[in-house]
Amino acid sequence: MLTLSWILALFVSGAEVREINLPGCSHAEPQIWYRAISDEEFVLQCALPDRDATHIYNNSLLKQHKVKWFWRQKDKEPLKAIKESSNPALQGNALWFKPVRDSASGVYICMIREKIPCLKIVLEVQTKKAAKCSGYDTNVLYLLAGSGNSITCPGTKCYSHIEKPDVKWYKDGHQIKHRKSRQSRKLKRNEIYLNPTYGKDAGIYVCDYTLYDNTTKWTMRTAVTVEVIAKTTIYPPNFLYPNGVVILEAELGKPLELECRVQFGFERVSSMRVTWKRNNKENINEKLNQETSVCPKGLRGHTLLHVAKLKEVTERDLRSNFTCFAENSVGNATAVIQLKRKQRVFLLYILCSAISTLFAFLLCTAFVYQHWIEIVLMCRSYLVHNETTGDGKEFDAFVSYAKLDSSESDSTLISEEKFALELLPDMLENKYGYKLCILERDVLPGGAYTDEVVTAIKQSRRAIIILSPAYVSGPSIFELQAAVNCALEDKKIKLVLIKFQAFQEPETLPPVVKKALRILPVITWKSSISAAPNKKFWKYMRYHMPVKTTKMLGNCSLKGFFQRLFSLVY
Repeated sequence: MLTLSWILALFVSGAEVREINLPGCSHAEPQIWYRAISDEEFVLQCALPDRDATHIYNNSLLKQHKVKWFWRQKDKEPLKAIKESSNPALQGNALWFKPVRDSASGVYICMIREKIPCLKIVLEVQTKKAAKCSGYDTNVLYLLAGSGNSITCPGTKCYSHIEKPDVKWYKDGHQIKHRKSRQSRKLKRNEIYLNPTYGKDAGIYVCDYTLYDNTTKWTMRTAVTVEVIAKTTIYPPNFLYPNGVVILEAELGKPLELECRVQFGFERVSSMRVTWKRNNKENINEKLNQETSVCPKGLRGHTLLHVAKLKEVTERDLRSNFTCFAENSVGNATAVIQLKRKQRVFLLYILCSAISTLFAFLLCTAFVYQHWIEIVLMCRSYLVHNETTGDGKEFDAFVSYAKLDSSESDSTLISEEKFALELLPDMLENKYGYKLCILERDVLPGGAYTDEVVTAIKQSRRAIIILSPAYVSGPSIFELQAAVNCALEDKKIKLVLIKFQAFQEPETLPPVVKKALRILPVITWKSSISAAPNKKFWKYMRYHMPVKTTKMLGNCSLKGFFQRLFSLVY
């Protein structure tokens, strides 16, 4: 039972209590001798003696896993393995004593796989009195940034009766040498001069020098921890968030975190304090769940994030003021967060509404693009006033086409004449209620042809020109020219060109006719599909005809408008 308790105690302590036998190493002669001052920081490195070495230790974890350390206090004692512990601590290929005690004196053996099979080091720890130290400098220095400072090797204050050579300095394991790129740092015997001092000068400085005691060559090693500081702040804490009073939306029954970010100026001995209060009072019976995290400290101070966590927002929370209180040695500051009830907004509904709106918009756009002519006709019928009222004109449109000569029997001309005299009046007059002027039908013979044409055009609101090869190359082209001239004089007269059949423009056409054929809108007649009353051809014809109230409009109420609109969809 006693043995079991001893093994358990050994396991919990994690220290160095296992006897080790190292054949070929236990009886080897020591290779390095160190002296240290008790109760000061000290480091041993597992590295063979090298006068040209530029570094003394490497703190990487990779090195730590390869190094094994052993120790015994006296020669005849068994070796003990040094395991993970707080003092001494294993860091990389080094063994750190923070601090080193008198009891740490002894023989240390280290091994690095494939590099150092056996390195024996003797360490002798002495008190300041035994080492005859006088005016021993502190091993922790605080240097003011931007000013001139010096670092003195504490070990040079010891062994005053022995002459000492120059000191070798190391910073964070690397040897310090004079560099042209750093003129502000100079080495003079046992001191380092910094003018000015920078934040990067902070670190652990190790200084070594050699002394001889009888026939033994000892390396006296001491360490100095340097911290670079700034001037102590003269300002109270500064709130980054919240600034003043901030209103925060919160949802009832949901968890919420209240964040408070505060910037503190530099203080060597920090007395900062940050806490959340409800209604600016600290209630002992109610403890808010609070957490604090600190950003890395710098010469300009540091920023502190303080968070209060509400498990679920209640009505009481909505009525409360949450005050963040921050304090340092100079003064204090406060900031407030007020909670406001958050209206429930469902993102899915918003997304669906947006998609539905977009889909409806695209659908309407496609519908309007497909049926724009029908929509324009309906809107014009219901919303636009009758433009034929009081204009003093007798006809809605004058019809011009290629006239059939008694000597001609072309089937195309017969078809064209049938279109002008039968099909066109049947649709525009009988179906849509327009009044057409057809020269042979509505003008009494006896007058001059040219005068009759001009008079008929002037009495009409539109001039419908049925274009074909026979029209542009025959005498009827005069009617187009007359219509163009009348339209230039009377802005109420507009021309409607129907391409009844493809044609080639003759070179002999008057310039005004050529220009009219180029710039005026043209409606194309397709004999195979355009004859049906519901075809686009007739809708375009109505679009170009004058706006008037006709017998075909029927019910002009809003109900009738929507009935006709829905008929386009279905």
